[in-house]
Amino acid sequence: MKPWRRPILLVWLLALLLGGWVIARTPFATDMSAFLPRAPRPAQRVLVEQLRDGAVSRLILLGIEADRAALAPLSRALAAGLRDAPDIALVANGQAEGLAADASVLWRQRYLLSPAITAAHFSAQALHAALLDDAAQLASPLGIVAKRAIPADPTGEMALLITRLVDPAGGAHPAMADGVWVSPDGARALLMVQTRPAGADIDGQERALAAIEAGFAAARGQVAGAQAARLVESGPPVFAVRSRARMIADARRFSMIASLLVIAVLLFAYRSPRLVVLALLPVASGVVAGIAAVGLAFGFVHAITLGFGVTLIGEAVDYAIYLFTQTAPGGVTAATLPRLWPTLRLGMAVSVCGFSAMLLSSFTGFAQLGLFTIAGLLVALAVTRLVLPALLPLAPAGGAAIIFARPLRRLARTGRAGRAAVLVLALAALGSVALHRGPYWQAELSSMSPLSPAEIATDARLRQQIGAPDVRYLLAIGAAGRDQAMAAADRVARQLRPLVASGLITGFDAPGRYLPSEASLRARQAALPSAPVLADNLAQALVGTPFRAESFAPFLADVAAARAGPLPQPADLAGTALGLRLDTLLVRSGGRWLASLPLRRVERPAELSTAVAGFAEPGLMFIDLKAESDGLLADYLREALTLSVAGAAVIVLLLAASLRAPARIVGVLAPLAASVACTGAIMLAADGRVSIFNLFGLLLVVAVGSNYCLFFEREPAGAGAVADRVLASLTLADLCTVIGFGVLSFSTIPVLRGIGATVAVGAVLCLVFAAVLGARRVV
Repeated sequence: MKPWRRPILLVWLLALLLGGWVIARTPFATDMSAFLPRAPRPAQRVLVEQLRDGAVSRLILLGIEADRAALAPLSRALAAGLRDAPDIALVANGQAEGLAADASVLWRQRYLLSPAITAAHFSAQALHAALLDDAAQLASPLGIVAKRAIPADPTGEMALLITRLVDPAGGAHPAMADGVWVSPDGARALLMVQTRPAGADIDGQERALAAIEAGFAAARGQVAGAQAARLVESGPPVFAVRSRARMIADARRFSMIASLLVIAVLLFAYRSPRLVVLALLPVASGVVAGIAAVGLAFGFVHAITLGFGVTLIGEAVDYAIYLFTQTAPGGVTAATLPRLWPTLRLGMAVSVCGFSAMLLSSFTGFAQLGLFTIAGLLVALAVTRLVLPALLPLAPAGGAAIIFARPLRRLARTGRAGRAAVLVLALAALGSVALHRGPYWQAELSSMSPLSPAEIATDARLRQQIGAPDVRYLLAIGAAGRDQAMAAADRVARQLRPLVASGLITGFDAPGRYLPSEASLRARQAALPSAPVLADNLAQALVGTPFRAESFAPFLADVAAARAGPLPQPADLAGTALGLRLDTLLVRSGGRWLASLPLRRVERPAELSTAVAGFAEPGLMFIDLKAESDGLLADYLREALTLSVAGAAVIVLLLAASLRAPARIVGVLAPLAASVACTGAIMLAADGRVSIFNLFGLLLVVAVGSNYCLFFEREPAGAGAVADRVLASLTLADLCTVIGFGVLSFSTIPVLRGIGATVAVGAVLCLVFAAVLGARRVV
């Protein structure tokens, strides 16, 4: 080995080790908020917070399907097993058990937390009515329970608070059977689980789901006749965990498939395992560099970015193919580089311009894809330029790569007829796009979702049966301080109650449901009567009831303690379901506190928006989360189109500066333009609409296809061994690119599927059009 080669190889190996060290310390994420803008509008910021940490993002819906006799025992056993799980904050199945910590807080603070507390609530008339209700309860099957609570809580504040706590649906009540929730037909037991980890903590959600599945397995073993029982799971945590698993599975599966197919093609072409291994070194180096660069720049790598690494198998291997195939058998690889390098360098510059449209995106996920690809391709080209000649000084003799020149030779001989056919195809593509009926673009952010129709239908069915919140509309208001935000939320809640009474909404949730603002608490404390007044009112209320005055000494003492004691604070709710719900509705965002009030069953949103606009609360936002999410997609498209046009303009300027002659510039741009037009038309015809992923796929078509067009424009014209090796390298490179991207078209992840299908089709068309339109140089 020549002395100059050792330092190059040493630097390369050290760089790989450093990249591996960075990757080992880089977290990987599947949170789709990475595909949200880095500088969102206020309403978009609320959407981001709801996706990351909102109450709905922590909600798991469960359905148990079994023999009807086993449903209630299974529900109770599963709920009991989950209440001690560290990642489960709340289990609701119609029972009131498992809320010891919350019940302790509620009992101590019931006369300040209850929304029923007013001065009139403790009048003689109100107390008399409450005592008559208590007497009726004592005669009911619940009399034993009521007998313990009535002496200290004759007004029933604890029962009211517990009802609010065990009803996370915000007022909806599923059907009951044997003391647990069931579906309307009684064939399925229903549960709602709220997880403790944030919605964006996929690892925490995965632990919670594992606890649920283990708990169900244990419950099934405890209940006779439940061996055939089945657990149905849905909700955002379930979708997040499943989506990550699919992303990882797709990345692994398609990487393996693409690698095996590319290896098979290269083995057939070169008949040399050593050459195949060397050809994959730029790919491996590029993947390591891309992941490490993203990790260093963003602090994490999204799973979709990792899956996108599959594409480098198809493109980064092109550089090694160009080098090995265009070097004559037994020739010196380093001697081929001076002829190849100007073309590869210009092609790389064109690729960087194309991918910069993604790198400059304000959406973190797409910026990661752009950085990953640019860093990966730059390193892959550097490894081809410096490392491969050091590892393979002489190209081996033999191999069958030259046969890959034949298809392009035949295309090039189509002459004027071929060029006319390309023109007709391009015009037909443009015409079909112009005549397309309906919208061109996917207009809903749900088009990015990897969920299957069956999963969406299951979720809708469970939500309908259990009455779970399907929060689309909410009110949000911000303030500089926490208590200010809570006070504003309390004021908004008071103005919402008439809308509930009118039927405009069926209910809502609010931070004050779990801890009112300091002003509200002080108002309730002030409404509590003094000990003499309360004793006198109680004495009047007892007339005509079966109770004795001395039985209510605990009631008098507890009201007096609440009247004179400290107000409850958020810290008092730590470790309880109350505290968790308060934290999901009241979050710190952008240096301010944001209070959310999710609305239930909004049937007339326009009318509701008008009513909310009349609320006397500056800064109050009425937010349609679906409209905001779809607005994000519109923002994607606007930005992507702007960046694409800018990238295309830079590419034209770059080619003009490099090629100078107008005819040469047109010779490169014409095949690219024709392939982009035809590919876009095919994607539009296939799906009825094109997505933003198809748009980014077209950028990749330009980046990949520019190499083909440049080779036809810059490399030696005519027949001969050199020209045949150039054509063979282009066909072989295109085949590997189609394999690398084509396998992605089978992915369940819309990002990978859309980009993969677009590039696979576009790469084929670009090579074919480049061969036909460059025929005069080839033949």
